[in-house]
Amino acid sequence: MEPTALEFFRRVLETPSPSGYEGRIQQLVREHVGRFADDVTTDVHGNVMAVVNRDAPRRVMLAGHCDQIGLVVQYIDAEGFVYVQAIGGWDVQMLVGQRMTVWTDRGPVAGVIGRKPIHLLTEDERKQVPKLKDLWLDIGAANRDEAEKLVRVGDPVTVELGYRELRNGRAASPAMDDKCGMWVVLEALRRIDRARLCWAVYAVSTVQEEVGLRGARTSAFGIDPHVGVAVDVTHATDCPTIEKKEEGDIALGRGPVVYRGPNMNPKVVQRLLDVARDRKIAIQVAASGKATGTDANSIQVNRAGVATGLVSIPNRYMHSPVEMIALDDLDHAADLLAGFCESLGPDDDFVP
Repeated sequence: MEPTALEFFRRVLETPSPSGYEGRIQQLVREHVGRFADDVTTDVHGNVMAVVNRDAPRRVMLAGHCDQIGLVVQYIDAEGFVYVQAIGGWDVQMLVGQRMTVWTDRGPVAGVIGRKPIHLLTEDERKQVPKLKDLWLDIGAANRDEAEKLVRVGDPVTVELGYRELRNGRAASPAMDDKCGMWVVLEALRRIDRARLCWAVYAVSTVQEEVGLRGARTSAFGIDPHVGVAVDVTHATDCPTIEKKEEGDIALGRGPVVYRGPNMNPKVVQRLLDVARDRKIAIQVAASGKATGTDANSIQVNRAGVATGLVSIPNRYMHSPVEMIALDDLDHAADLLAGFCESLGPDDDFVP
């Protein structure tokens, strides 16, 4: 990965973007893609859409959602402890003892998630999985009045953000789901050889995927693409306790995953496979027998239907503060999508 591309990836991961609160990261996206896109627009939901070859008669949409799971301030008690609701799907056990950040209009406020210490838990309490209502956010305030001067009901909260590189080209950070996919579609747009391009290519940083695939639905309606490819993360199965017979054989570092199944147009899938073969790009293939729960699901059923594909980045420990990916998989995914867009001809037909 080029140093400038890696630096942008780090900045993306260190910028907060809970679903419904993506403004900070989308400003970063606009500044980045404005350097190479023909046009950059933002719709009323906050989706950022960058396009090259805008005036071409046919359109392909590449979508990666920028939103991450998070929390939102719900209540502040008399002692100044803050209680929260979930934004997106949390394993509550992941939150116990975490360093957190409340993203207020006046700036970030640090805090920690507290719980009764193990010494004081009853025997029954030790056997139970905690509920979110049993945890609290401690920002160090002495009372409600002090806390309310710092945070407000409705302020978003994330785990403490930070990027860490590990051995063998691995990297860990909160929100790899799906800032990986967002980075891939933007980087693919930058890498495209415009001399080979017949179609208009829209790279979209979509919002609110984690709360119902909402941004992909509205941005696809606005763009009205003929072909769409969503880029998300998928479960890596090269770690303990995950059953390959149920989830497939998917490993970090072996390339992005091209999905086959009813959510995917077979001709789009075959084109992705052909591009990977011709350009010698490492990929993996996986199957899904139902709608995938990614932006591909919304794009596929937009208007009268869109020929849709799904490319995924293998991810260990999804929806946790330590999501792990392989940087090479991101690079290969960006090359794959750039090659896919360059391969689209004026007479290509994706009707099955």
